[in-house]
Amino acid sequence: MRIGLLQINPMVGDIAGNAARVEAAYDRAVAAGAELCLTPELALTGYPPRDMLLYAGFAVAARAEADALALRVFKRHSSGPALVVGCPEPNTSGQGKNLFNAALWCQDGLVRKSVRKALLPTYDVFDEARYFEPGRTEPGSGVVDYRGRRFGVTICEDLWNDKDYWPHRLYPVDPVEAAAAAGADALLNLSASPFSLRKQALRQDMLAAICKKRGLPLAYCNQVGGNDELVFDGRGAVFGANGALLARAEGFAEDVLVAELFGDEPQALPADDLSAPAETFRALVLGTRDYLAKCGFKKALLGLSGGIDSAVVAAVAAEAIGPENVCCVLMPSPWSSRGSVDDSLKLARNLGVKTRTISIGPLMRGFEDALADSFAELAPGRGPDITEENIQSRIRGNLLMALSNKTGALLLTTGNKSELAVGYCTIYGDMSGGFAVISDLPKTQVYALARHINLLRGGVIPQAIIDKAPSAELRPDQKDEDSLPPYEVLDAILALHMEKQQTAAEIAAQGFDPAVVARVCRLVKGAEFKRRQAAPGIKVAWRSFGSGWRMPLAAAPLP
Repeated sequence: MRIGLLQINPMVGDIAGNAARVEAAYDRAVAAGAELCLTPELALTGYPPRDMLLYAGFAVAARAEADALALRVFKRHSSGPALVVGCPEPNTSGQGKNLFNAALWCQDGLVRKSVRKALLPTYDVFDEARYFEPGRTEPGSGVVDYRGRRFGVTICEDLWNDKDYWPHRLYPVDPVEAAAAAGADALLNLSASPFSLRKQALRQDMLAAICKKRGLPLAYCNQVGGNDELVFDGRGAVFGANGALLARAEGFAEDVLVAELFGDEPQALPADDLSAPAETFRALVLGTRDYLAKCGFKKALLGLSGGIDSAVVAAVAAEAIGPENVCCVLMPSPWSSRGSVDDSLKLARNLGVKTRTISIGPLMRGFEDALADSFAELAPGRGPDITEENIQSRIRGNLLMALSNKTGALLLTTGNKSELAVGYCTIYGDMSGGFAVISDLPKTQVYALARHINLLRGGVIPQAIIDKAPSAELRPDQKDEDSLPPYEVLDAILALHMEKQQTAAEIAAQGFDPAVVARVCRLVKGAEFKRRQAAPGIKVAWRSFGSGWRMPLAAAPLP
């Protein structure tokens, strides 16, 4: 039986538009000979719809659209394949949450059966138990008979709980085990599995292991596209009963994949570079492109400093929406080096983006004059310090926001994860903006990404930008290492603290300087208030700042 995976890029909340995307992909799959078609999880609403689901009329409208979609595709393809579509479904039992996360089996113009997601994740960025009631997991509840075969239907997380694959399971039941016990001949999975580094290799290994263990083939259809902080990488796939990967859809792009589900002959696989820089670049480009488009922006602007961070953001933006739609603003101060200005202009020429130059020296003197008497009276004896440095950053933030307001271009912030973690950034200054492109990339990864971009796009980032010592250039001869540990050390500590959830004592026990570790951990906690006010960014790491980071503000430090 030929399965069609309808790997679409939905827009959250656009029920009619998403149904049209499904319908168009279904038509393509039918033309390619598909006998059964599968969409991603919650395809009609897009994933994650979050608190849109609290509005009863939203789920009702989605369910009504599913009925209409089933009838429309039947009228055009009366003997066509069944369509299994992801959609929220009202819970009319009078008990539990008001909705189910459902897979609706559409056949002969009607929704013939609903299979409901059983395992509802609440970790990291997920909060499905807030909205959904879990489905049943007894044998047979998720199995559908179709054209002489029995299909075990699962939804995303339902696959991620095999007791032999995971040393620590999160749930006491396994919907795949239940489907196998009910005599399923194959597994179907509707998924909205977000991208993060190294996840694709894990995902593919896990799915292969499940197929091999159960002796069942699997069709896995994943969502693609950027929705707020999350990027979905697609890569829908078909696995044989022996665990072999038989076919895979494109990564980071819409696709319709049609493949034999019960065969053993693999199709040619699309190229797929799983190196961290390559994965990161594709995710950032897709996430940036979709965030702008889905929020109604056609143009972007950013401040270009001559440093590595703004260079990488400019390159990503130019790739995402076209260089003709990107404006880079140079705002030199008396402390800006000539090299930084020249490097910025060279980068802009290489990328083909527009530039504007606004010197902030006169504005700095205006602030100095306006504040001189108040500083003398309220802080006598205090000379220039971080206050004046922050003023420079806030002047630039005001200029950029003014240009954003006037032109309608979205302001992209250029701060990286290392800076955001320890507060080496100015609130209402360089943190001003609507989208934080590299906010989940530690500084060391930013450098790796810059080198990858140069390999990919012919050296567009001048080597001088990559080679120079990192500096905010807010005072003479300033270097980042004047205030922070070397980034190799800082990023290693942050990775253990954030992704491995290790305390300062545990990190120091691994050979790091205890004083440095303690200081870094204090800085992370102290910068929490800044991150609460930061622009949303693109999730790349296993654990990121954003909806998956829920640290308290008013709290004692971790031990």
